[in-house]
Amino acid sequence: MLSYDFMQNAFVVSFFISLLCPCIGIFLVLRRYSMIGDTLSHASLAGVTLGLMCGQNPVLSAFIFTSVCGALIEYLRKYFKKHTDLILSIVLALSVGIAITIISSGKLHANADSFMFGSILTVTQFDMAMVIILSVISVIALILLYHRLLYIAYDEDAARVAGVRVELINYIFSILVASAISVSIRIVGVLVLSSMIALPVATALQFEKGFKQTLMLSVLFSMIDILSGLFISYYLNVAPGGFTALMSVAVLAAVMLAKKLSHRAKSGACS
Repeated sequence: MLSYDFMQNAFVVSFFISLLCPCIGIFLVLRRYSMIGDTLSHASLAGVTLGLMCGQNPVLSAFIFTSVCGALIEYLRKYFKKHTDLILSIVLALSVGIAITIISSGKLHANADSFMFGSILTVTQFDMAMVIILSVISVIALILLYHRLLYIAYDEDAARVAGVRVELINYIFSILVASAISVSIRIVGVLVLSSMIALPVATALQFEKGFKQTLMLSVLFSMIDILSGLFISYYLNVAPGGFTALMSVAVLAAVMLAKKLSHRAKSGACS
C-alpha cells in the first residue's frame, strides 16, 4: 500500500495532522470554543472554492480565508460579548453562502467534493510541503505561546490583569486554528474536520490527568484515529474523512466503557 506515491503523501500529511489538531484542540476545548473549530472548518470550504475558482492552490487559499474568518470572530467578540453564539452564526452564514454561491455558479476549475469528504488520491507533493511548513510553524508558535495560552484558557480576565496581551494572543491563536484546519482538509474533509480537533481531546480527558499528560494522550489518540482511519478506509474504498470520524467516536466510546467498567470493578473490590 505504501508503495504508491499518493499513499506516502497521505501518510505524511496524516502524521502532521495528528500532531497539530490535538495541540490546537485542547486549548479550544478548555476554553469551551470547540464549536469555533466547526465554524472555521466550514469557512475553509469557502476558501477552497475561492482558490479553485481563481486557479490557486486550495490549501493555501483555505488557510488565508480561514485566518480572516478567525480574526473576524475575535473582532466581533467585542460587539457580541453576551451572545457569542451569534458570532459563529454570522461567520458560518458568510462562509457557507460564499461556498454555495461559487459551487452553484459552475465556475470552478475542479471538483470540490474531495475537500468536503476527504480524499487520499488528491494529496500532492505541494500539498505535503504546505502541510509540513504550516504544521512546523504552528507547533513552534504554540511552544512559544504555551504558558500564555494556558493562562488565557483557564482565566482570560485574570490573564489580562496579569499583563498578558490577550487580544493579540487570541488573534494569533485564531490563525493557528486556521492552519490546523487548512492542512487537514485534504485527508479529513470539511464536514468532519471539527471531530479531529475535539474528539481526541475528549478521549484524553477521560483519564483525568494533568494538562501535559492530557495533551500527550490527545496526540496519541489523534494518531490512532487518523492513521487507522486512513489505512482502513483505503482497503474499504471509502472516504477517509467519514471513516476517521467513526474511528474517533469508536475509540472515545471504548475508553468511556473501559473507564466505567474499571470504576465498577473498584467499587466491587471495595465492598
